Amino acid sequence: MTQIIISPSKYIQGSGEIRKLGAYCAQLGTTQAYAVVDPYILSLYKEELIHSFAEAAIPLQLREFKGECSQRQVDTINAELDSSDVILGIGGGKTLDTAKAVSHFASLPVVIVPTVASTDAPCSALSVLYTDEGEFDRYLALRRNPDLVVADVDIIAKAPARLLAAGIGDALSTYYEARACQKSQALTHAGGTSSIAALSLAKACLETLLTDGVAALQDVQQKRTSPAVEHIVEANIYLSGIGFESGGLAAAHALHNALTLLEECRHTYHGEKVAFGTIVQLVLEKAPTDETLKVIHFCQEIGLPVTLQELGITSADHEKLMRVARASCAEDSPMQNMPFQVCAEEVLEAILAADRLGK
Repeated sequence: MTQIIISPSKYIQGSGEIRKLGAYCAQLGTTQAYAVVDPYILSLYKEELIHSFAEAAIPLQLREFKGECSQRQVDTINAELDSSDVILGIGGGKTLDTAKAVSHFASLPVVIVPTVASTDAPCSALSVLYTDEGEFDRYLALRRNPDLVVADVDIIAKAPARLLAAGIGDALSTYYEARACQKSQALTHAGGTSSIAALSLAKACLETLLTDGVAALQDVQQKRTSPAVEHIVEANIYLSGIGFESGGLAAAHALHNALTLLEECRHTYHGEKVAFGTIVQLVLEKAPTDETLKVIHFCQEIGLPVTLQELGITSADHEKLMRVARASCAEDSPMQNMPFQVCAEEVLEAILAADRLGK
């Protein structure tokens, strides 16, 4: 079977990198740039962005990101593009996925600037599209990974600690899903089966989270950059990004996608739902109890949900949970990458068992 591993052309991580974006875009041969920017980041760093591109003599059009990362949003932005020859996405996961989708349909290079480490989306050749109402729509496979990913650790360290914790939750699933995909020889988003490199990055991701996750979260709560924060930013964005894309997704993300159907889960972040999904996956796999409990205890230390109630589901409504279980087992779901066949009834049992363990 063909093994494939993919990654962005260049990944840059450091302090004060947002002030260098104009220079980095000049290296790509940019003559005019169009940036989709998170509203909060735009309010804080607008002048720095303008100054950076002015120094590089590159005209810059700024667009504030509003709404959902939906096909309608992507089409609207594409209709606004004039003579720009590079797209920038500056902000959180949905801002970045929108910019990547715009670049895909416009056939333009894309520079991704994550200002939080809340998901592993920045490095991937994938955008997760939602409906305008916020329900999961589909995975949009892109032609290639970003041309450049720039992570400014100083900005990320100032973001709410819950966002870093959510990124840890997303990254926590990477090794367990890659391990499942290796066993099943499932095709990954990269288009082939997993490789030694992909599984090694996924394992390094998990080890980094367990070693530095708690310390990094404490530092971010104090709004300070530290070696632990730097390590977790790399784990959340790069190690998890390459690990999930070239290692594969499985039950944890299948459950996340299904949970987006429930209104009461809409207030929880992507990585928070994925963290609970990771526990469910371990239950489905009948993983050793100590391994499952280690993940649960780590999630509790980080502040990630380990029960249905913490996800916002206050009553164990079996009919509602069965709806989630069935959706997680859809034909196009990552659940199909598990190394054994999974039915909705088994997912429901695993959800309830994970909830009991969390309690």
